[in-house]
Amino acid sequence: MQREDALLRAWRDTPGLDGDAATTRPRQHYRSLWISDLHLGTPGCQARALLDFLKHTECETLFLVGDIIDGWQLRRHWYWPQAHNDVVQKLLRKARNGTRVIFIPGNHDEFARKYLNHNFGGIEVAEEWIHETADGRKLWIIHGDLFDGVIQCAKWLAHVGDSLYEFTLKLNRHLNSLRARMGLPYWSLSSYLKQKVKRAVSYVGDFETAVAREARKRGVQGVVCGHIHHAEMRDIDGILYCNDGDWVESLTALAEHGDGTLEILHWAEQMAASAQAPVLARRRHSAAA
Repeated sequence: MQREDALLRAWRDTPGLDGDAATTRPRQHYRSLWISDLHLGTPGCQARALLDFLKHTECETLFLVGDIIDGWQLRRHWYWPQAHNDVVQKLLRKARNGTRVIFIPGNHDEFARKYLNHNFGGIEVAEEWIHETADGRKLWIIHGDLFDGVIQCAKWLAHVGDSLYEFTLKLNRHLNSLRARMGLPYWSLSSYLKQKVKRAVSYVGDFETAVAREARKRGVQGVVCGHIHHAEMRDIDGILYCNDGDWVESLTALAEHGDGTLEILHWAEQMAASAQAPVLARRRHSAAA
């Protein structure tokens, strides 16, 4: 979402509403939730918003669809603030309290692929998963990097691209700080490049088509993945393609309701709505007085 920083600022700056104090908001209950591309260990990770999501949602099964911890970044430069540790502790607490947590490693946390079929603190590690929805559809769960030609054929180029992406996010933060001082709205440079650069648009389309094609070969009705930081849910030649997005730019998750209905959750918008509620209440109170 291009407005995410402005929305997060509104949430942060509202008196009495922060990641720990916003306890009056009701928890949302789902059958299943999918999140990916948290990139814990990087400055771009929106850990505070992620904690808000984990505090205000409950589900029977939580899928961590890869790139949860960014091993690439941590090898280059150690970055691990308390908020990132809080996210890990919150995930472990959910597992202890009865939520089934399934972790499918991605390319940035590929070190975890050495521990497939193991259980760590109640979190199951798996290479892939078949999930059956409440309405009987089978969904293939993968991270998606195996369908990225750059990752498979030129890993060094993927590392270069990762560094450039990190630079773009840093530049974007400085750019929007300047825009905010000028009274201009938030603008996402990385999202703009993804949408406007022809090669990037082609890459996303090719990736989605390749993943859907493989899902059809496996005889399932749909696929859930991450990897490309682009939340999407659409039909591709009879296969339901779902990408749960990321927690660096879009702050999105995929949710399954009790009847099997699937929905992409845009959490920045939900936090902004919560931030505005007490402001509107104060305005109504002042008007009534």
